[in-house]
Amino acid sequence: MKKLILVVLAILIIIGIGVGISRLNKKIEVVNVSKMDNMITGTWQAEVAFPDWKGYVDDTLAMNSMYSFDGVKDQGKLYFTINDEVESFELFFNNTKIDSTDMLNGIYEVDISKLAKNGSNTIQVCNIIPNNLKNAITVNIPYPRVFDGTLEEVGLSKKPFDLISDIINADIENGFSSAQLAVVKDGKLVYQNAWGQTNDTLYDLASVTKMYSVAYAIQYLVDNEKIKLDDKIVDILGNEFADDIIEIKFASYKDDYPGFNKIKEWKSNLTVLDVMMHQAGFPDSGHYHNQKYDAVNQRLVDNVDNLLYVENANKEKTLKEGIFKTPLIYEPGTKTVYSDIDYMLLGMVVEKVTGKDLDVFLSETFWEPMGLTHITYKPLEHGFNKEDCAPTELNGNTRDGLVDFPGIRTYTLQGEVHDEEAYYTMGGVSGHAGLFANATDLAKLASVMLTGGYGNNKYFSKNTRDIFISPQARGQVSYGIGWWREADDKRVWFFGSQSPENCIGHQGWTGTFTMIDFENNMVIVYLTNSINNHIVDTSSLDTANDFAGRYYTSSTIGFVPQIIYMGLDTNEDDLEVALKSLIKDMANEKQKQFETKAEKNGKPFEEDHPILKAKKAIDDVAEKYGMNK
Repeated sequence: MKKLILVVLAILIIIGIGVGISRLNKKIEVVNVSKMDNMITGTWQAEVAFPDWKGYVDDTLAMNSMYSFDGVKDQGKLYFTINDEVESFELFFNNTKIDSTDMLNGIYEVDISKLAKNGSNTIQVCNIIPNNLKNAITVNIPYPRVFDGTLEEVGLSKKPFDLISDIINADIENGFSSAQLAVVKDGKLVYQNAWGQTNDTLYDLASVTKMYSVAYAIQYLVDNEKIKLDDKIVDILGNEFADDIIEIKFASYKDDYPGFNKIKEWKSNLTVLDVMMHQAGFPDSGHYHNQKYDAVNQRLVDNVDNLLYVENANKEKTLKEGIFKTPLIYEPGTKTVYSDIDYMLLGMVVEKVTGKDLDVFLSETFWEPMGLTHITYKPLEHGFNKEDCAPTELNGNTRDGLVDFPGIRTYTLQGEVHDEEAYYTMGGVSGHAGLFANATDLAKLASVMLTGGYGNNKYFSKNTRDIFISPQARGQVSYGIGWWREADDKRVWFFGSQSPENCIGHQGWTGTFTMIDFENNMVIVYLTNSINNHIVDTSSLDTANDFAGRYYTSSTIGFVPQIIYMGLDTNEDDLEVALKSLIKDMANEKQKQFETKAEKNGKPFEEDHPILKAKKAIDDVAEKYGMNK
């Protein structure tokens, strides 16, 4: 009996040891190590040397053996350079031991994708023999990239995306123009779709340009100590920036006009930070392109000469004869006034600091290294045709004949920047508008904000990034340094009500939007050309921006993230019920909107009025979901 028991125990021990070895081998097998001839060139998320990667020894005895960095599940490679004096060492990744026996005297690529996780990942290098070496083992750590993935992989339900698609399709069937949507989560492009165009179509990003042009450039330059946020504009562009102002007694000053000399003093002290925060004191626009603009009262007219008009404008003339001459409309730092002049100016600051045209600097620094092929200024001069671009305004910049000035475009705009200042005074390349992109490339570019880099390209540290996205210290919590912030439901029309309060992003006037969610490691890019419709009311200049496309659900940016967040880590059966209930309520809300506009209109709408078409579209979706009763 005892012998039988001993035999059974021996068998169990052997089985246990075998299972243990099997599990250990399974863990080790998922890591692929291969020797390289040369180290990949570039910049890195981190380059750390063991032992003592921090460069000193203190009471934190364990610290110098470990280094943590940002990673994402299912991707990642590490690069090891092993000093020829190293005889052996132990290597762990997220507490899993990796066989380093043959990793001696050379450069090695270690594929850790099967062990990587979303968020913080840790490499541990211990017991280096001999133990008195300096910089014995150097580890180069790339940033995550964006690879194709699925909604299921990242815990997002497909049902909300189906509903979004149904809403946009219904709108297009009833007169809306087109849309694109791309979502990146956990380093994966998990959704891309197009309605009315293709996924490759470029959209005029309008003011979304500000973030992925000037904000990215200045974040990069600050991180590389090429510029400081408290640098004065006059120190970069010259004293003429303040000395050349002309006197305009803006009507908004009323009885509090501070005087010409005080305004000149304000302007001479403006910093990069003031301008980026839209707190520099500039008007919202100079309308440098339009002879007939009342600068004093800040309104379009047909009988007043614009005091800031720049004849035969180009970028240099606009800077010297427009922006340099422009006085401030309020005391800097006392309020936040969104201004295109701010980012026109900052684009030229970037050019001065880098010595390169803005589009060249962005392409060489970001787009080309990241492999982005569908983002550019002036697409018709960079290999794209009109048909590759979503059209914007039907009748140029005329608002169906309401606006006129010498040289105004009257044809449908396609592949040319819509923004008047960008086109007529900045040659199509400006820090405030002019970028074209498709949703996929823009989502990849936006994902850089999550980690600070892409592959072996470092763009800015988290410390620098956090400075730019933090709420403004001057009391404007819905703004960072240029970035829009959700800030506890301050921008629900754009971000929806379910997004975390620290979400950032920006909107563009043509109907474009991006948002970046740090808490859920997610980027949403939604692009439309909602102004590619006629003006509904052409009775006066007051209704010059009353585009038909603005009436459709698809133009209300926030409905997209609002619905997407419903599908994040949820029960599918419950979600289906919730979505059906929501679409019924959306139809009811459109009915309320219709009744309000009908009352204001004072007479029945024409049958082709966009409010009726938009109402029919959302009603059709409710009927499809069986919720039209």
